[in-house]
Amino acid sequence: MDELNYNGFSNEGNEINTFQQANNANSENIVDSAAQNMSENVNESAVQNVLNNVSENAAQDVFENVIENVTEGVNERVIENEKAYEGSPVDLRSASYYSESYTKPKKRKNGILMQMILVAVMSSILGGSIVGGFFIFGVPALGPSVQSIFKNNTNVQGGLDNTGENSDFYRKVVIENSDSSVVVAIAEKVGPSVVGISVKSTATISDFWFFTPRDTESQGSGIIIRSDGYIMTNYHVIESALNGRTNTLIPNAKIEVILPSDPDTPYPATVVGTDSKTDLAVLKIEANNLPAIEFGDSDKIRVGELAVAIGNPGGLEYMGSVTVGVISGLNRTIPITDGKELKLIQTDASINPGNSGGALVNSEGKLIGVNTAKIGGDGYEGLGFAIPVNKAKEITDSLIEYKYVRGRPSIGIQINSGYTKEIADRYGLPEGVLVYNVEIFSAAYKAGIQKDDIITEFNGVRVKNYDELEEQKNKFKPGDKVKLKIHRDGKDITVEVTLDEQK
Repeated sequence: MDELNYNGFSNEGNEINTFQQANNANSENIVDSAAQNMSENVNESAVQNVLNNVSENAAQDVFENVIENVTEGVNERVIENEKAYEGSPVDLRSASYYSESYTKPKKRKNGILMQMILVAVMSSILGGSIVGGFFIFGVPALGPSVQSIFKNNTNVQGGLDNTGENSDFYRKVVIENSDSSVVVAIAEKVGPSVVGISVKSTATISDFWFFTPRDTESQGSGIIIRSDGYIMTNYHVIESALNGRTNTLIPNAKIEVILPSDPDTPYPATVVGTDSKTDLAVLKIEANNLPAIEFGDSDKIRVGELAVAIGNPGGLEYMGSVTVGVISGLNRTIPITDGKELKLIQTDASINPGNSGGALVNSEGKLIGVNTAKIGGDGYEGLGFAIPVNKAKEITDSLIEYKYVRGRPSIGIQINSGYTKEIADRYGLPEGVLVYNVEIFSAAYKAGIQKDDIITEFNGVRVKNYDELEEQKNKFKPGDKVKLKIHRDGKDITVEVTLDEQK
């Protein structure tokens, strides 16, 4: 089939861009668009007239009155946005994701940036406030954020848990009735097991119409799951330091773990394994005899039970913060990274940027969830979410032992995310999943699936997009044989695929 004539769907065409191409072009398009808006809405003479009419003293007044609000307000939000979504609130109401790590703000130097801010402030008067949000920094302005009564008291005892898998690694602390607060005892038990995570990397940021490298740092939380140095956290907490294809550290990036017992000594961390589908990752530090958390059973929790969240809201400055609430709901379907959905625990215990990867524990101080997201914005309060510990433990155990999540089926294709119903209708093609690339020696490769095939059915079930394909695929296991209906060169054909294991 002639790729160039395939209804315009080629790498060199513009009807459909690959997901990667779209990402690469995004920042350039924003800058170009913003620059065009500036040129259209603010003519050179108008700006010059304003500048001529503002004396040096007046300009200084503008700087003094505006810089604090603009640089420390806008810059902090922009720096958060620069860090992708480690600490950027996004509204879950629009199926986006609020990742609860925290991006440490850095103040910029005076000079050309201040001149640009002054021009932008004046230009916004003439040409609209969009200039300040989009043109100066080359990134869009941020929108709305995706943001007990107990008399039992406790006595804390040390020791090792003698039950369950990896039992030697888990610290045992029994909470008994006494005259002290149960929450105090929980904090004393769990606090040493919740660590800080610092991620430092160099990002290319657009300033005005230039792209410059800038050192960035984000901070989140983690949980000690084994006393020999294994740490569980959210994937999105460390994602900015990773190569997206290999999940290895990018050049000049580093991940450090900060222990509550020794906050002045950061421990270099290596990445054991990651799983973006469940937003989980495992790190390893060279340390022993660490206070590992005790695991609970998330299948047994009930709505209304005590829930205590421990983590680092606002970054390491507020390390070990404790908030208290209840279990508000179970099995809440929430979109995670790349539109993937998980069934999460809902709690009203306060969860804020920096809490990602922290612990949600029950009244016994046992881990029941990994804090990961919240819904925020006007009219929303107390809607936090955590990954159930049973799912988290299943994933992290596999990552530690095998470096990947075992048991997941794989077809072995990369898809073109730009193929939508609108595109299909425009060219008289069926809805489905457009194959962008077939991995060599994969299940799809062996079955004869080709680039530009459109998958329309999975084992007899109609699939119109990637999510539907994934849903059907995940009902099977590696080694199962399934039939895929594909559309190729105007004809429908059926192929049999023996599913591989995803690694």
